[in-house]
Amino acid sequence: MKKVLFVVTSQALKGNTGIPTGYNLSEVTHPLEKLEAAGIEVEFASIKGGDAPLDGLEDFNDPINAKFWADEKFRFVIANTMRIEDVDASKYDGVFFAGGHGTMWDFPDNPAVIHIIREIYEAGNIVSAVCHGPAALVNATLSDGSYLIAGKNVAAFTNDEEEEVQSTNVVPFLLADSLNAHGAIHHNAPNWSNNVKVDGRLITGQNPQSAASVGEAILAALAKLK
Repeated sequence: MKKVLFVVTSQALKGNTGIPTGYNLSEVTHPLEKLEAAGIEVEFASIKGGDAPLDGLEDFNDPINAKFWADEKFRFVIANTMRIEDVDASKYDGVFFAGGHGTMWDFPDNPAVIHIIREIYEAGNIVSAVCHGPAALVNATLSDGSYLIAGKNVAAFTNDEEEEVQSTNVVPFLLADSLNAHGAIHHNAPNWSNNVKVDGRLITGQNPQSAASVGEAILAALAKLK
């Protein structure tokens, strides 16, 4: 059985603004539904471990969100995530970084995040992320010191989407600009449209609307692994 690590933020506030944030529920549940339906085992980690904060923007009328939020097993694992520093990367065939604005503060410079990305990718396995989750990729380097994203096609939350949600001056950096600055080829699509980029074993999606498609792309990539 293939196994994928889902990583969520532990950041509960947008910097020093006092504005609540966390992980985006649909960016977890929509890919999770795809993987679980195919028999893929999923485990959860966060930066600090324990109970991961929700970003407060959840649509509980979404049937997939409602299904998982009513599931005692899911509620237990998301409230008892592993600490990222304690994760053994060799156990996983892939890693997925869910979004939510919190990731912009605690993903990019975390040494354990960078280590896990490097270990999983260099083992020939899959690295994936959606929306603000690609914040984990901004500073991720390979053993030769090069940026993983250099020369790679990626999708992530766009500057226009950041402006639409009035967070341009709230986030510590603009995700699309930072990805491009480290050599990525960032592909914009119209705000809130489904946009997924697959570049070998690197899979990224633009926004919550792309989350299910990222899950499908992860499945397709897992099927190609030896």
